[in-house]
Amino acid sequence: MVLPDLIVPSRDSKRVRKFAERLVRVTALVSTLGMAIPAAQAQTLTVLYSFKGGSDGSTPFGSLVRDSAGDLYGTTKQGGTSSLGTVFRVESSGKETVLYSFAGGNDGASPTAGVVRDSAGNLYGATPSGGSANAGTVFKLDASGKETVLHSFGGGPGGSIPERGVIRDSAGNLYGATEFGGDHACGNGSGCGIVFKLNSQGKQTVLHTFSSTDAAADPVSTLVRDSSGNLFGTTLYGGVGEGTIFQLDSKNNETVLYIFSGGTDGGSPLDGLVADGSEFAGLTSSGGTKQLGVAFKVDRSGNLTVLHDFTGGSDGSTPSGVLFRDSTGNLYGTTLYGGTFNKGTVFKIDSSGRETLLHTFTGGTDGANPFGGVVRDAQGNLYGTTEHGGASGLGVVFKITP
Repeated sequence: MVLPDLIVPSRDSKRVRKFAERLVRVTALVSTLGMAIPAAQAQTLTVLYSFKGGSDGSTPFGSLVRDSAGDLYGTTKQGGTSSLGTVFRVESSGKETVLYSFAGGNDGASPTAGVVRDSAGNLYGATPSGGSANAGTVFKLDASGKETVLHSFGGGPGGSIPERGVIRDSAGNLYGATEFGGDHACGNGSGCGIVFKLNSQGKQTVLHTFSSTDAAADPVSTLVRDSSGNLFGTTLYGGVGEGTIFQLDSKNNETVLYIFSGGTDGGSPLDGLVADGSEFAGLTSSGGTKQLGVAFKVDRSGNLTVLHDFTGGSDGSTPSGVLFRDSTGNLYGTTLYGGTFNKGTVFKIDSSGRETLLHTFTGGTDGANPFGGVVRDAQGNLYGTTEHGGASGLGVVFKITP
């Protein structure tokens, strides 16, 4: 049995411990089950690009964004000219172009989330390290490849280490969260994180500071914003230590909608939510009957329903990333582990909660350990990245055709 690699997207020991504990559970379960029976797969996976680990980048963690021409944009955590990550474009033909290589100074380093794109072709994202205080940045990359640092986090009340990316409203404001900083009386002096807003000129407003008296702590998720200006997200910790779902209204009043118990309802959500009509859908990386994660829905009153309980067999384990929802209510996502070879899966959950396996990664040229979820085009093709695998073992950009 080949053990899965340990995915550690943060430098913090608390998250390292969470991932180590999860790895032990996954490995033990797979050893008990033996090799899972392969599921029938009508889908076809095509590797659009396999990272080589040089100037082209390596180890893509984040999600992709797709433009009207079908080009895909994303980031790598490593590789590039300084080995500190890149922003890249992959055309539908598979041609990769590095749009920017991070140098690790004021410009930022090692992005672990994808980018968002405006109508002019500008890209916006965050890095969890680098910047003037090495506490992370929010950046803009214009269509010519010029990078502008919109904000450098200082590690104090203004937050530090934005693990995931930013979202953008129609006025050009950016919203995100930092895992640490804020109230340094919280989190053994490291702070329990903030939610922030940057205007189009890069001026920061702290919308909420998670404190030692807060039920939520350590937001590591991408946010989602509704038409009324309410923000929704998840935290890795808080409550009984297994994470929460929170809302900030348009006046920045916080409501903790749900506290995960770590039991059958799930625990430790690693990323954010997707709007699903009047509800939201998301994933937890642990919890469930086998402690290998769940897919869930939650309404605005905090009523949570488990849609799928991952078993660690062919259906996958340790789901990650933000789910993608199509117009009929089907949800698409990825798991880090599980599947036939314990290298992760791509799955679909229909509106009745039935899960269908779309691809199980072999750990070979097709990739291994997808972390960032998938995006879908109008023809039903899915696109995503894997952290490992590929021709050089350093990750791929893939397409799944129905």
